[in-house]
Amino acid sequence: MLPIFLKTLPFFGLIALGYVAGRTRFFTDEATAWLTKFVFYFALSAMLFRFSANLSLGEVLDWTFVLAYLSGSILIYVIATLVALFRRLPMAEAAVEAQCAVIGNTGFLGVPMFVLLLGEAAIGPVMLVLAVDLLVFSSLIVVIVTASRDGRVGLGVLLSVGRGLLHNPMIVSIGAGFLWAALKLPIPAPMNEFLSLLGAAATPGALFAIGASLASKSAERLSVALWLSFCKLILHPAAVAVAALVLFPVERFAAGVMIAAASLPVAGNVYILARHYGIAPHRVSTAILVTTAASVFTVSAVIAWVSG
Repeated sequence: MLPIFLKTLPFFGLIALGYVAGRTRFFTDEATAWLTKFVFYFALSAMLFRFSANLSLGEVLDWTFVLAYLSGSILIYVIATLVALFRRLPMAEAAVEAQCAVIGNTGFLGVPMFVLLLGEAAIGPVMLVLAVDLLVFSSLIVVIVTASRDGRVGLGVLLSVGRGLLHNPMIVSIGAGFLWAALKLPIPAPMNEFLSLLGAAATPGALFAIGASLASKSAERLSVALWLSFCKLILHPAAVAVAALVLFPVERFAAGVMIAAASLPVAGNVYILARHYGIAPHRVSTAILVTTAASVFTVSAVIAWVSG
C-alpha cells in the first residue's frame, strides 16, 4: 500500500495547498469560483473530449458494468435514504444525504488520478462511472426534491432536468467526443496539441480548486457527516465490489476502476445542489470535508487492493 499512498500523496498535496491558500484568504472565494469555472468549462472539458474522441462507444459501453455499478450504488442510496427517513427527516433531506452516500468526485479527482495511476486503460471505465452519476443520480435528486415539494413531477420538471444535462459541459464534451469517434474523424495535430495543452491544466487546477473550495465550507452535525462518510468511503465501494465481482461479474480491470471510483470522497456538486435548494448545505459541506480528509488513506488502500 505504501507505494500507492506515495503516488496518491501529490494529488492530495495539491488539494491541501488549495485549502491553505483559501484558508489564509490568499485565494478568495471569488478567485476559487473563477478557477472552478475555468476547470469545469474549459480544461476538464478539453481533457474529457480528447479522451472520448479516442475511444469507441461500442467498446466502452458495457451494460454489465453499468448494471453492476448501478445496483451497488442504488443499494447504498436506499440504505442512506431509509436511515434518514428513520430519523424523521423530510424526503428532500433524505435525498440529499443519499446523494452524499453515492456521488464521488469522479470528474475533478477520479479522472485525472486514475489515468495517471492506473494507465489510459482506466479512461473508459471511469468515464462510464461519471456518465452514470451525471445522467442517473444528478437527475434523480432533482426529481425527488421537486416531487417532495410540489407533490408531483410535471413535464416542466423533466424538461428542466433535460436542459440541465445538456448544459453540463462534462456531458457535452463526452458526448461530442464519442460523436467525433463514431464519425471516425482524425484529430488534426494542432487540435490535438491544443486539447492536450488545455487539458493538462485540468489536473492541478481541479485539485487546487477542490482544496480552495473546502476552505470556505463550514462544519456541523459531525455525527451525521461521519455516517455519510462511512457510507461513501466504505459501504459504497464494498457494495460495488460485491456487485462487480460476484453478482454481475465485470472484467477484472474495469471492475477495479469502478470500485476505486466508488471510494472517492463526496463530490462538490452535491453541495451546489444542496445550497441551490436550501437543503442541509452545512451537513453536506461537513461530509465533503470529512470524506476528502479521510480519503487520503482510504482511496490509497482501495487503489492498492484493486491494482494488486
